[in-house]
Amino acid sequence: MDMRVKKSKLVMIGNGMAGVRTLEELLKIAPELYNISVFGAEPHPNYNRILLSPVLAGEQTLDEIILNSWDWYKDNHITLHSGKKVVEVDRIKRIVRAADGTEEAYDRLLMCTGSNPFILPVPGKDLKGVIAYRDIADTNEMIETAKKYKKAVVIGGGLLGLEAANGLMLRGMDVSVVHVMPTLMERQLDGVAGKLLQKSLQDRGLKFLMGAQTQQLVGGGDEDGNRVTAIKFKDGTELETDLVVMAVGIRPNTELAESMRLYCSKGIVVNDTMQTTTDARIYSVGECAAHRGIAYGLVAPLFEQAKVAANHLAQFGIGRYTGSLTSTKLKVTGIDLFSAGEFMGGEGTEEIVMSDPFGGVYKKLVIKDDKLIGACLYGDTVDGSYYFKLLRNGRNVADIRDKLMFGESNIGDAGHEGHSKAASMPDEAEVCGCNGVTKGTICKAIKEKGLFTLDEVRKHTKASASCGSCTGLVEQILMFTAGGDYSATPKTKAMCACTDHGHQVVRDAIKANRLLTITSVYSFLEWRTPNGCASCRPAVNYYLISTWPKQAKDDPQSRYINERSHANIQRDGTYSVIPRMWGGHTTPDELRRIANAADKYKIPTVKITGGQRIDLLGVKKEDLQAVWKDIGMPTGMAYAKALRTVKTCVGSEWCRFGTQDSTQMGKDLEHALWAMYSPHKVKLAVSGCPRNCAESGIKDVGVIGVDSGWEIYVGGNGGIKTEVAQFLVKVKTAQEVLEYAGGFLQLYREEGWYLERTVHYIHRVGLDHVKKKIVDDAEGRKGLWERLQFSVDGEPDPWFALKEAAVDTRQFEALAA
Repeated sequence: MDMRVKKSKLVMIGNGMAGVRTLEELLKIAPELYNISVFGAEPHPNYNRILLSPVLAGEQTLDEIILNSWDWYKDNHITLHSGKKVVEVDRIKRIVRAADGTEEAYDRLLMCTGSNPFILPVPGKDLKGVIAYRDIADTNEMIETAKKYKKAVVIGGGLLGLEAANGLMLRGMDVSVVHVMPTLMERQLDGVAGKLLQKSLQDRGLKFLMGAQTQQLVGGGDEDGNRVTAIKFKDGTELETDLVVMAVGIRPNTELAESMRLYCSKGIVVNDTMQTTTDARIYSVGECAAHRGIAYGLVAPLFEQAKVAANHLAQFGIGRYTGSLTSTKLKVTGIDLFSAGEFMGGEGTEEIVMSDPFGGVYKKLVIKDDKLIGACLYGDTVDGSYYFKLLRNGRNVADIRDKLMFGESNIGDAGHEGHSKAASMPDEAEVCGCNGVTKGTICKAIKEKGLFTLDEVRKHTKASASCGSCTGLVEQILMFTAGGDYSATPKTKAMCACTDHGHQVVRDAIKANRLLTITSVYSFLEWRTPNGCASCRPAVNYYLISTWPKQAKDDPQSRYINERSHANIQRDGTYSVIPRMWGGHTTPDELRRIANAADKYKIPTVKITGGQRIDLLGVKKEDLQAVWKDIGMPTGMAYAKALRTVKTCVGSEWCRFGTQDSTQMGKDLEHALWAMYSPHKVKLAVSGCPRNCAESGIKDVGVIGVDSGWEIYVGGNGGIKTEVAQFLVKVKTAQEVLEYAGGFLQLYREEGWYLERTVHYIHRVGLDHVKKKIVDDAEGRKGLWERLQFSVDGEPDPWFALKEAAVDTRQFEALAA
């Protein structure tokens, strides 16, 4: 007699992230309970819909965003009916039927039909070239359209619309974003943050029509005249376009559920066990499900629903979903955003605000009755999870109010200086909100399973595998826990949409094939765009002049505006002038010249910088040359990807604690490294004793005087995410400091990727690699130092030797009134 128990049959309609997560959770706790079949309308396995934007932008491929491969379904004995849309469900006979006639019987049914994009009901919405942005097919259509057409309009200034606009722009299209509201992403950001985001995206090349209302889409393109050619607004104006992308929101897809006579209201109505209120055999999770009147569109609550549904499908009968307090942590075209709770504020609330538009950082915390009820962060979101924790647990914040704005690492005894955010986090702190993964879980997996790369951590813990906004934090945890090459990935990330080649391939090709011009690089590597773009031209230009100094000719037009003007442009269109003060040392004569110039040219602001120099802010472009001449000091290159400053303390010459002459050492370093262009800005510091008054521990190269000589540290960063420099070597003489520090910087110049700071370069190649090249290989180090000296020798000062520096003086001519 066969005593085996017959398996129940589970059928899932929809093959998206929430549904497949339910199956993953179910297979963990009851792997033998069901025979499982899945119907997916798309001809793909389960993929990360959130990462369609990087695919559109050319940063990832479709293969790279697959979450569950074809083999995963096979290995777990799941029958996948891909490319088959379910059109009918017989609840009496319990049979699911697809459009092609495929049928499956079920004992339990899981409805995961997701959502549909909302299409504005305007005339012309059915024209060719008018699409939504929801799936792989939409993404592929946009990629193909960008190859043939040039103008695009994206309707909707939410997250999806901005990502679509950015991706199309990177594909070479001229993109305008139409948004009916006065500020972008009004559901996730307050007005100030929304305007900061708009300004940043405008600087990158996107155009915006705020408050514009679409009246109709005009046709006439293509041979049959059925392609969109323009968008017409209610004020009568028109904008030409070849493509219209609708990104104005989503609606729960309840069409099938309604045909089954399931109760639907704002979605498929479910109870706390994720069962439909109409039929207890039928469950629903994801964007199609409405729980207590709310249909969630964020990943984290959908994965919480998945856990509860799996628990009940496994017949454990425990676990309830009672709703989610949601937070939004996003990365929009490289800009970090976070919001949670009642971040708009209002009557009866107090607001703590920190705004640094120049630094691209804005933070607003909303407090009511001594409790944090809302937060909005722009640019620096590292403490988002901490604020979200305070929001959820309702902690009284009166005792930490004065420190609250500065984040968790500055509260209590956590400390900040010398510790990364990841290192100071407690094990129970949540790192990945989408998947509910704590720091302790990640650390345990790294140690027990010997994980070494970010991909391995994602595979074993799912941390950073969904929206990706916690990737940086996971990388930090991996770095200090495993010490591994956390950035290792199976495939190279392309430099930009103009090519499939990564930075290293381009660097290697230039060196191996003695390429000396941008044109020759593009030709040799078969660039898609003959003239490149604003992303790749500056990078290729730097790789040429750093690989072949004195041979490859610098192309000023391939530099950013600040480097072309040799001064920092400000928000009002004026410029900032910072003359060089060697090692922070100046004289009364220099100070008089600066003061006289400020008076003569009516420069409104004169400020001491963090690098021990003087900044003249508000200089008119037509006055730049005259200001430089009157001041008569070398350029401080505060505008360039180059050596910025060498910060010093007074050292043994004056200080009673000083052990070495740090001021002179700083001057020597700065003179030796003058006009040194590099992948990114470089800052140095020299402290005369271990008290470290010059903050050498957070510089790209930090030098600290000790009784027996000098200690050299590398890879520090005092930016938004403070990184402590790592010890490189201890030397005895000032000449050795020059050789070791210069050798390291030349290694970075030759191996670093454009816009990669020294800290990220060291993370990528490893400190051991740097030590082998600089500390262990004396001949190699001397060779690096000599190549650096050769490269900077004779470099002209663009403030005075304008012709030799190829400065286009026409840009300084005042425009006629």
